[in-house]
Amino acid sequence: MCAFVYFLGEAAMAADLDVVNLLIIAGGTLAIPILAFVASFLLWPSALIKVYYWYWRRTLGLQVRYADCGGYRFCYSYRGKPGMRPSILMLHGFSAHKDTWLTVVKYLPKHLHIVCVDMPGHEGTTRTNTDDYSIQGQVSRIHQFVETTGLHRKPFHLVGTSMGGNVAGVYAAFYPAKICSITLICPDGIRHPCETKFDNHLQDLEHSNYSLNIPLIPTTPEEMEDMFRLCSHVRFKIPQQILQGLVDVQQPHNTFYQEVFMEIFGEKSRYALQEHLHLITAPLQVIWGKQDQVVDVSGAAVIAEVVPGCRVDLLDNCGHSVVMERPCRTAKLILEFIIMQQDAKGGTKKYS
Repeated sequence: MCAFVYFLGEAAMAADLDVVNLLIIAGGTLAIPILAFVASFLLWPSALIKVYYWYWRRTLGLQVRYADCGGYRFCYSYRGKPGMRPSILMLHGFSAHKDTWLTVVKYLPKHLHIVCVDMPGHEGTTRTNTDDYSIQGQVSRIHQFVETTGLHRKPFHLVGTSMGGNVAGVYAAFYPAKICSITLICPDGIRHPCETKFDNHLQDLEHSNYSLNIPLIPTTPEEMEDMFRLCSHVRFKIPQQILQGLVDVQQPHNTFYQEVFMEIFGEKSRYALQEHLHLITAPLQVIWGKQDQVVDVSGAAVIAEVVPGCRVDLLDNCGHSVVMERPCRTAKLILEFIIMQQDAKGGTKKYS
């Protein structure tokens, strides 16, 4: 009997130890990713940002692909397949990347064929010292991408924001048969009647012979925060570590961004969109934040005056970063416009 009691006591102690060990193992298993997250957040925020975009693309069903043409490689993400409805090609702004559009893609129907490309020299697309990064040069590269990926087989809807809006507008002027409709979001390249805060910065830059820091190319977390304040009317609270991570991601590319900046704000490209507006024949939609401090909203009226039938959607309490500040509204407006154009042509009505 004593031996049996002793055996039960040992078994109970062993069971208790197994439970304790199980809890330790479980706690350790949970602690590893938590500690990795905290370490990444504090020590390698740039890596965390890249993982974040990867995870978001995966969640939204976007796949990353490369298109090669004559030694030049384009990086792009896509969702869906070409079908009865027009494909949508999205062009991001200066110093950004294809993932800029994730916030908008989230609110677009999953069955639509959506393509988001890294602009020439940006992110995963080839960067060369001899490439032409003027607006016209970028238009040529985007046309190369369109032909390489087969988007040109059927007219598509083209969307561009800021610098990408300038490129998209000039593309529509150069290749009218390739697109069925176009959306420009706060596009630069327009002589807007009213000056903005950014226009004042440009004047200071020109007077200093570009020796001052460019507001759109931040080199410190403080400058990154200033850039967000310039580009956004909505005030986002961004932790210092994330700001540092964004700086770390951008820092290696700043020399290139300076080169592109000088090109797109040079004499050849600065008003490229306005100079080609009269050649745009496709149905045109303009979306603009009323509180845009980079490219003044008065540019929308300039475009509407030149392009007959242009649809203008102005957003209250919104700055230059429309796709970040009003992604749901932006997606809805784009979809409404595409449906309206397709219905006018007697096309398929089912989009949602």
